[in-house]
Amino acid sequence: MTKKVNVYGINGEPLRPIKLPDVFDTPYRPDIIKRAVLSSRASRIQPYGVDKMAGKHTTAESRGPGLGISRTPRVKGSQYPAAMRGGLVTMAVGGRRAHPPKPEKIYSEKINKKERRIAIRSAIAATANPELVKGRGHVIENVPELPLIVSDEFQAVNAASETRNLFITLGVWPDILRAKQGKKIRSGKGKTRGRKYKKPKSVLIVINEDQGIVRASRNQAGLDVVNIRNLNAELLAPGANPGRLTIWTESAVKQLETLFSV
Repeated sequence: MTKKVNVYGINGEPLRPIKLPDVFDTPYRPDIIKRAVLSSRASRIQPYGVDKMAGKHTTAESRGPGLGISRTPRVKGSQYPAAMRGGLVTMAVGGRRAHPPKPEKIYSEKINKKERRIAIRSAIAATANPELVKGRGHVIENVPELPLIVSDEFQAVNAASETRNLFITLGVWPDILRAKQGKKIRSGKGKTRGRKYKKPKSVLIVINEDQGIVRASRNQAGLDVVNIRNLNAELLAPGANPGRLTIWTESAVKQLETLFSV
């Protein structure tokens, strides 16, 4: 059942009621959302592989049957002829790998167009569900209303100090602090592979036109700003967990039905 919510000004005061699009009535489908998020992640995987000649740069050659020894390829001119060091095969030290990673492997996961749209619609509807938003760990005690819709003046804010005051006024600043304090060092080998820190996600801002808000808010912890035309399931449900705390601009909400119709 579609309801009406308030549009808030940059001073935090309600300006006027607005009727929510039918997209916010979409049934909750965490299974399809997860499928869309995994598909989005898989498309970013960079193919990798080993040199096709790795482990094969050797003189090793099998000496054939009839010598009372195994047919394992032996390195010619070995420093220890009596040992007849093996090579080339997978079981030999320095030999090739049995099943190495190959760059031609396809990592992407396809998803039907209608499935992807349903996933986005369902994730959008989840942003208006307080239980799901709290379940993700967001701090929403001071947020006046969900979904949180602000006037288009919000898009023209172009200073970081202004965004900070604005987030305090709208009640989402405690969630940004939560993300800032939640930064931690990753456990495991990933520390040495360019992803040393794990950072929580905080607020998602959905706009219709960037008039300075992207530059002004990009340094806030865990915060993302996206144009309504580039909205996807992964931004709305990081880690395939729906219910992200989201700020919508009024003009972005008006375009939801036309952009994400099933």
